[in-house]
Formats: sequence, C-alpha cells, structure tokens
Amino acid sequence: MLERCISLKKIFGTLSLIMVLVLLSACGQKLDKPDDYDFEVQNFTYTNQDGKSVSLKDLEGKVWIADFIFTNCETVCPPMTNHMSSLQDNMKEAGLENVEIVSFSVDPTVDKPATLKKFGQKFDADFSNWHFLTGYKQSEIEEFAKTSFKTIVQKPKDDDQVTHGTAFYLVDQEGIVRTRYDGVNRSNDADEKVIEDIKALQQ
Repeated sequence: MLERCISLKKIFGTLSLIMVLVLLSACGQKLDKPDDYDFEVQNFTYTNQDGKSVSLKDLEGKVWIADFIFTNCETVCPPMTNHMSSLQDNMKEAGLENVEIVSFSVDPTVDKPATLKKFGQKFDADFSNWHFLTGYKQSEIEEFAKTSFKTIVQKPKDDDQVTHGTAFYLVDQEGIVRTRYDGVNRSNDADEKVIEDIKALQQ
C-alpha cells in the first residue's frame, strides 16, 4: 500500500512538473505577428501640422498607425480622430515606444498645416508622435492611397466632402502595411488588439 502511494505521488509530481513547464513555455511564446496584408508604402515627403517635412525615411525603424481624414468632414473623420486620440493615450499607458501616428489629409487644398493643427488640438492630439500631413496635390494623395494602402480617396468636383476609406492601418518598421482595423465602429477591446499587434512587431 505504501509502495502504491509513493508511486502515485511520483506520478502526480511528474504531471505537476509537466504542467509548470507547459505554462512557462506558453509565457515565453512570441505573439503572432499580424500579416493580413503585405502592401509596400511608396516613398513620400509631406508637410505636417507644424510646417515640418515628414518622410517615409523618418518613419523607418518604427511601427506606425495611418489613417485618412480631412478637417471639413461632416461624418466619419471626427469619430475616427477621437478614436485615434484614445488609441494614442492607451499606447502611452501600455508603455509603447517608437510608435508614430500619421493622418494623411485627403483634402490638401483646404487642409493647410495650421488648419490641421487646430483640428488635431480639438481631439487633444499629442503632436510629439502624431503627424497630420498635407502639402501635395489632390491627384497625388488619391494615387498614394490607392497604391500604398489599396483604399479609395476621391474628391467630387461639385462637393466639399471627400470619399475615403475609414480604416486604421498598421505599418511595420520597413514600411509594409501589415493589417488594418475599423476606425469608426470600434469595440471596447479594439485598442488592446492594436497594442498587442504593435508589441508583436516590436519583438
């Protein structure tokens, strides 16, 4: 009987050890890197809200989030920018570093640097790592969005409202778009998913 008890004890001890090793192994696993997309962002040099040049080269080695907005937008841009501001706050709380946000204006004729800065201030944007870009022709941003992000930007001739995509795009350190998220209808845990994906890219 004693021998059987000792044997059972050894079995349970071995099983416990295996469980601990499995848990430790799981804790040490790397996060899955997002790879829904594989779009290469074309080279650019545009102007931000402070009148300074921002280029693709400036973002090299950093993970960044991109979206397309304009200041006269009457529908989706205000909630998108509000959500991006919330994401910026949550990224800070998570201790993320070397992460940039880039909002491309889809109405560059109207959206001068000062206009974009005023717009960003409405949503408490921290301009230290959030760039609102302009300084290009309408045709240029339409082609850039189509080529680099596979999304539409189109300004009708007789309308001041620009048609554009509403996604947030995750771009890796080499300028490759890896995935995208809904920028308008965001769930309570939407920011957590973005932060998890950023951490995976930074591993």
